[in-house]
Amino acid sequence: MRITFLGATGTVTGSKYLLEAAGARILVDCGLFQGFRELRDRNWASPPFDPRSLDAVVLTHAHIDHTGYLPRLVKLGFRGRAYCTTGTRDLLHVLLPDSGYLQEEAARHAAKWGYSRHVRPLPLYTRAEAEESLRCLEPVEFHEDFAPARGVTGRFTRAGHILGSACLALRADDTSIAFSGDVGRPNDPIMKAPEPMPQADFLVVESTYGDRAHPTDDLRDALATVVRETVARGGTVVVPAFAVGRAQHLLHLLSELRRADAIPEVPVYLDSPMATEATTIFCKHLDDHGISKPECHRMCKLPIYTRDPEQSKAIDAGAESAIVISASGMATGGRVLHHLRRFLPDERSAVLMVGYQPSGTRGRLLLDGASELRLFGQTVTVRARVVALPGLSAHADHVELVAWLRGSGLSPTKVFVTHGEPTASGAFRDRLVEAFGWNVEVPEDGSAHDLHR
Repeated sequence: MRITFLGATGTVTGSKYLLEAAGARILVDCGLFQGFRELRDRNWASPPFDPRSLDAVVLTHAHIDHTGYLPRLVKLGFRGRAYCTTGTRDLLHVLLPDSGYLQEEAARHAAKWGYSRHVRPLPLYTRAEAEESLRCLEPVEFHEDFAPARGVTGRFTRAGHILGSACLALRADDTSIAFSGDVGRPNDPIMKAPEPMPQADFLVVESTYGDRAHPTDDLRDALATVVRETVARGGTVVVPAFAVGRAQHLLHLLSELRRADAIPEVPVYLDSPMATEATTIFCKHLDDHGISKPECHRMCKLPIYTRDPEQSKAIDAGAESAIVISASGMATGGRVLHHLRRFLPDERSAVLMVGYQPSGTRGRLLLDGASELRLFGQTVTVRARVVALPGLSAHADHVELVAWLRGSGLSPTKVFVTHGEPTASGAFRDRLVEAFGWNVEVPEDGSAHDLHR
């Protein structure tokens, strides 16, 4: 067995692990790079393997940093199956076409406003190409053995990160390897807790929050305070939120706060067609999360859904206070950029950051105190209050990760720490060595490792 790390090393984006075993080649996760331009440029580079040589792709969950390269892979010649859970399959029917559409829109905007380095900006792939790639998806139930290639067996267990998210165990030639994917929190308000990892000879584990612990403050109180204070100033709360996971998390919390009369009855807009569809899918998978059918019903009745661009523009033209939940969560694209352009200069308003913000993203710039932001080729002044609510994260912190691994009772030959910025991955490596005495490595990008028991 041999593994090559082709993404999510030194960064939290672009997850791709090439596994070669029993004469087969399998790509575990197929993510887009996001953030710094030098990372995004890697999406355009030829992959260091022939896509036609792959027997299969296996996806841990639907987020674009784990799946968004699949249309490009198919465009370059991949003709195998992409295995995933049914929840991931359903979400990808929304996320991948939307990703293609957003890339087409970004290319059109760049051409219109002249801020591209290219004379004729092109999308990495189109919506049509993304829809074509959906044909290769092969859904598998949790805890059901499947064979992505001859001589290789796999199994998904619940990761508790988003709908359909999974940890993955693969076995070939009496050697096994497990991939954590992105691991959720043990007491997430909407998701079931991560299940114990299966025993494996080798382990690849994420480290997004490997150097920090989430605050223990009451999340509902913190969210209610931001809403009440902003509305009292006559402002609007803008929330860049991941369409899958955080948007539903926010809607559930806001619904419960509204029910308890803890926040004012201002309009709540869900301004993301993708988040709207994801919310519908969420409520169809009651077995995959921890919210009851009545709670789902209340959550879905709360927001005003904006179905078209004109309705989205009307939000910015309004004079009354509101809560606007819009994608993308890192403020890298989508409708939220238009809302930021409108409300960032408004000192009465607030921008609420509720997810992890990688270096090089607009979200990170805002968290780091930027006084201005570039949007659509223009400089926008930041006067709105920028508030972080890290407790809304869908990622386990280092304390929760260690507790989860301890509860799994693992004894791996070697552990690879990935999906973290360098300080986070390094800190988590040290914590694993201290807690378990394991042989732990933070692999370098592009490095290959032979796995011997």
